[in-house]
Amino acid sequence: MENLILDHRGNPATHHRATVNGVRLHYVIAGSGPALLLVHGVPKTSFYWHLIFPLLTEHFTIVAPDVRGFGDSDKPKDGYDMETIAADLAELMTQLGHDRFYLHGEDWGAAFAYAVAALNRDRVLKFSFAEKLLPGFGLEDWSHLTLENVKARHWLWHVSFFHVPDVPEYLIQGKEREFWSTWMKAETYDPHAISEIAVNEFVRCCTGPGGLRPIFEVYRQTFKNQAFTKAQSERKLQMPLLVIGAEHFTGDFGQKQARLFAEDVTGELYDCGHSLALERPEKLADSLRTFFIQ
Repeated sequence: MENLILDHRGNPATHHRATVNGVRLHYVIAGSGPALLLVHGVPKTSFYWHLIFPLLTEHFTIVAPDVRGFGDSDKPKDGYDMETIAADLAELMTQLGHDRFYLHGEDWGAAFAYAVAALNRDRVLKFSFAEKLLPGFGLEDWSHLTLENVKARHWLWHVSFFHVPDVPEYLIQGKEREFWSTWMKAETYDPHAISEIAVNEFVRCCTGPGGLRPIFEVYRQTFKNQAFTKAQSERKLQMPLLVIGAEHFTGDFGQKQARLFAEDVTGELYDCGHSLALERPEKLADSLRTFFIQ
């Protein structure tokens, strides 16, 4: 099967389900050693990590869930704010017996992972944060239609569009493949990094019943998320934090942002666009191995 996720020995990762926080999540697991929780962004799924699984499973037990509403996880009507999704993920790790663990998230997965770290400061050993502007720390500023944002090619026009009730679902339904493949490729530096295999998987998961709604519900929680991040940032994270930015998307803004909510921050900048795990899987895996193992 073209959408298999393999470990470093070429063996398929195993797929499981767990009911956490009242929601049934699908997750993928492979490898051995200390636990590393990978949290995907929007509109992606656990399959987003398929290229780095075999680069990491020799060193870590990789746990990659589909967050609520995405992939093959349940799609409830609500609960798409950072705090609720963080509760899902923390409970999943508890059920799997991982009292303490490493943590990496990209895009909205980084925001969800920040919430996990902020609410479980004694459990997260180290935290890697990539390619995300947190609500309250830049997301809204980059969504404004300004000459500066458009010229800098980081105008996040979709933040406002996705926030509108019902309209995105109405306009995108039936055109999911065209919309998401075009949108994701536009955010990369190398459009070919978004393979047809990945597009097929992401589109499969958002074209089923209720598949589009959770994507937009994440954005509709922006004001609730703002209040959450502002409150949590009053007590800075103490665990080591690696912030990875893409030169051709958020750049080093993530590092500047992170120093407002974390004490121990180091940063890296990749020569790529927004989807690090697809555009630079070897470099990302090397960064994570070095950061978490050292």
